[in-house]
Amino acid sequence: MSLIKAIGIDLAKSVFSIHGVDTHDKCKLRKTVKRNNLLAEISKLPPCIIGMEACSGAHYWAREFTKLGHDVRIMASKFVIPYRQNEKNDANDAEAICEAVTRPKTRFVSIKSEEQQAVLCLHRIRQGAIKDRTALINRLRGLLAEFGIIMPKGRYPAQHAITSILEDAENDLPMLARELLHDLWQEIKGLNEQILKHDRKLYQLAHQMKAAKRLMSIPGVGEVTATAVVATVCEAKDFDTSRAFSAWIGLVPKQYTTGGQVKWGRISKRGEKHIRTSLIHGARAVIANCKHKTDRTSLWIKELIERRGFKRATVALAAKNARLIWALLRSNNEYQVDYVK
Repeated sequence: MSLIKAIGIDLAKSVFSIHGVDTHDKCKLRKTVKRNNLLAEISKLPPCIIGMEACSGAHYWAREFTKLGHDVRIMASKFVIPYRQNEKNDANDAEAICEAVTRPKTRFVSIKSEEQQAVLCLHRIRQGAIKDRTALINRLRGLLAEFGIIMPKGRYPAQHAITSILEDAENDLPMLARELLHDLWQEIKGLNEQILKHDRKLYQLAHQMKAAKRLMSIPGVGEVTATAVVATVCEAKDFDTSRAFSAWIGLVPKQYTTGGQVKWGRISKRGEKHIRTSLIHGARAVIANCKHKTDRTSLWIKELIERRGFKRATVALAAKNARLIWALLRSNNEYQVDYVK
């Protein structure tokens, strides 16, 4: 009997489908296993390639299977879909995963450690709190508009005006609405405190992580961006070039080429949205403070703004910073500011 070469596992909450093939791509294993029996089932197999889709729990299982001596590979679902035959079910998904994991052009996700996932938990919880705060402010804005009270634009002006609106006894706001909106305002203040707590924790983590401290030497890269990159990117060598890293973040232009005519469009916005957003916000902060600076990057930015506009210059600086991040992670060097003499 030939040995199993590759296995595809369709991850789920309680029941897992497994599909395995030998060196001749013949099906040698096809079964359904419950969660508490999965590790025991995999431990019976000789070391082989194990493929899984990137989903909740994938990194946990990848770490456990790696301890058993297997070569574990996690991939995005978009690489699996083309190989699925017939209807969508768990068995067909496992077979498609088994096929996709052995294809040479399939790109895989780096397996994250528990420490990295803990930092990413902080980022996700912080993102959720910011999203909830924005939703509550918009809800408060809309409810006040029903009574003819218009809040100013922007988060800071709006929060500054809420207290005076609720305390104004002459704005004809009914008492019931005033009490309910006051409770809503208390929720917003609670989220402000929660987000501030998360920001302080990120600041503390950023100064404890050597790689993050190096990245923060780049103008436009702060605690949020640095810790997110270090927690998400296991090894810079996973990307062949700095452009590949920038493309993974979604900061390279879309390409439409036909008949030998190359057309470049807007940035792809694929990949890591959180890091891309942080880099663009950091680029805006750098541009806002580069007016009187004379280093090469500041001079380049000012010339680019005049030639291409503020928004394109912001994205260009974010893409440049992404490439610098890759270079520093790859070389373990510090960022050097280049001033014009």
